[in-house]
Amino acid sequence: MAPRVGVVVFPGSNCEHDAVLGLERAGARADLVWHGDDDLSGFDAVVLPGGFAHGDYLRPGGLARFSPVMAAVARLAADGGPVVGICNGFQVLTEAGLLPGAFLQNAALKFLGKDVFLKVETSQSIFTNRYEAGQTLRLPIAHHEGNYYADEATLARLEGNGQIAFRYCSEAGAVSADANPNGAAHNIAGVFNEAKTILGMMPHPERLADAALGGSDGRPLFEALAEALS
Repeated sequence: MAPRVGVVVFPGSNCEHDAVLGLERAGARADLVWHGDDDLSGFDAVVLPGGFAHGDYLRPGGLARFSPVMAAVARLAADGGPVVGICNGFQVLTEAGLLPGAFLQNAALKFLGKDVFLKVETSQSIFTNRYEAGQTLRLPIAHHEGNYYADEATLARLEGNGQIAFRYCSEAGAVSADANPNGAAHNIAGVFNEAKTILGMMPHPERLADAALGGSDGRPLFEALAEALS
């Protein structure tokens, strides 16, 4: 039986169907879950997709963290169930305390919608084991508050524990200030929790998960998750 993944829909989500398609093409069964639902029993994992949950009022993720579904997400995560937050979903996970850090406005104070390059920091996770450490990916970003921030102690802990999933880099794989689109600390584009069962990432793997979309660098992430749940 195919693993079942819930894709949460908040008012203002706009990438939920892309996430469903990416999961289904990877061999999982994906079902939309309304943010007002408070029960995720029967799901093996959950994805918080991109968009503008609750219109990003207050701040991105600031209201979504109080949606009833987030208590269920926290319970699933506490039981070891995989959780992925993409773009706005990453912001929701930090607001909910399921991932460390916070988000500031992009350094240029402008919305950014473009393809960027990412360096895969580790292949030792259920989300990234179909990539190679050091591999360069091309994925799109679409955000105004993608500037990842954490205090120095938290950043040191993330670095020391191997919790950095992806960093912004050049096409050649060089991690530098010039390759950082939004000012994120340490060029961070994605992080794990300590157990590496929760992943948050600002770029959108679901938007480049099929050659028909112009690239498939995001597809291995969904395949790795589906395989881990099987």
